[in-house]
Amino acid sequence: MPMQRPISVLIPLLTIALALGGATAARAQVHGPMQGPPSTMHFPGGGMPRLPPAMPPAVPQVPHVPHVPHVPHVPHVPHVPSVIGPPGMASVPSMQHVDRLLHEPPVVTRRSQIRTLLREEPGRVAVDPQGAPVLRGEFLALGLSGRQRHAVRAQGFAAGSPSPADATLGLELAVLHDTRGRSEAEAMRVLQQAAPNATFAYQHIYLPAGDGGAAPDNTSATGPSATMPRRVGLIDGGVDPAAPALAHAHIEQHGCNRPNVSDHGTAVAARLVDGDSDTLYAADLWCGDKVGGATSSLVDALAWMARERVPVINISLVGPDNPVLARAVQAMIARGHVLVSAVGNDGPAAPPLFPAAYPGVIGVSGVDARDRLLPESGSGEQVAFCASGVVGRGRDALRGTSFAAPIVARRAAQLLDAPREGAAAQILRRLASEARDLGPPGRDTRYGYGLLSP
Repeated sequence: MPMQRPISVLIPLLTIALALGGATAARAQVHGPMQGPPSTMHFPGGGMPRLPPAMPPAVPQVPHVPHVPHVPHVPHVPHVPSVIGPPGMASVPSMQHVDRLLHEPPVVTRRSQIRTLLREEPGRVAVDPQGAPVLRGEFLALGLSGRQRHAVRAQGFAAGSPSPADATLGLELAVLHDTRGRSEAEAMRVLQQAAPNATFAYQHIYLPAGDGGAAPDNTSATGPSATMPRRVGLIDGGVDPAAPALAHAHIEQHGCNRPNVSDHGTAVAARLVDGDSDTLYAADLWCGDKVGGATSSLVDALAWMARERVPVINISLVGPDNPVLARAVQAMIARGHVLVSAVGNDGPAAPPLFPAAYPGVIGVSGVDARDRLLPESGSGEQVAFCASGVVGRGRDALRGTSFAAPIVARRAAQLLDAPREGAAAQILRRLASEARDLGPPGRDTRYGYGLLSP
């Protein structure tokens, strides 16, 4: 009887298979179709036995299959969204995240601007030992005596003529030019050895704290508001007087022989004036050139604002700490001016940027349309307030703390009609009482005292 042994083996195997099939059917009725074999199935011997290669023509009657026990209820499994990122990374909804990134305007960082300058203007732009951009071969000196000037000239440096800022702010500023083509670090070392007691600084370049692309023309030339006209200052690129938001403004320009329009300066000015018949004092630090924003030009613009007695000045530019700029800012605050400055777009972990981080300056971070801090916005003790940092919508929008600062400067200008002693601290307290608190209660390093709206 050669077939008896195979049949005797086959019958128990079929019994097991039918029993498992019944369990699968019972489970499928309760929870829907199975997505694959149960991972807990186990057979003696470490795996599922193989069936004979060919079934016999007649299969004997299979004995009664025992009752399949009740399949316990499987608890509901909550929906898990699809994610982007490797295991262990915080879950991010994939399509929503990608869609948001695609529709956000590009972020213009200070680092990317520096790279562009070094690539396009290597003969005019260099970096200091900390990587900040400087005008190649130019240095600043404060309070040089006659003997020190002679020592500096002997080392190959030519001194420019005195600046009008000298008399206004009391700085005694001199711009020095290296005639021997030394590296920035080497030239600074020679200057400090020639006049050890003098104050020297690099001619740092201060850059816009926001996109310099074309601003969306979504502001109509509506009539001016019922508020009294104000006098407010702007230190930036050139301003386009034909912009709709500036149609009613009276614009006094400084710094260039002829007007030069910049998109960044015009967009900031539009938020600063916002259709009113204000007098805008606009200092252009670029004059249509790719290279601008020099420290000495910024100091000269501040001195002009001081002579014109402009009470509130917006500076949507950022750069490193510079002893010459620090002295000029201190002089302006002591004279009763209020300085409002963007904190920059290098991100919350970046070191503070200036002039926003100088004592007495009102630093402004940026938020989006939902009052969320812009990811690139600077954070720290220098943040006094936050405001909308996005102009327009979608990929054509402008974005950055540049466009948040003028909202706060405009609010400050509504409270101050002329420079007066202690104005910076007084305006800060007044604006803090009007701000809407965001984030942790009280002042924090991201939102400052809170949100100020136009």
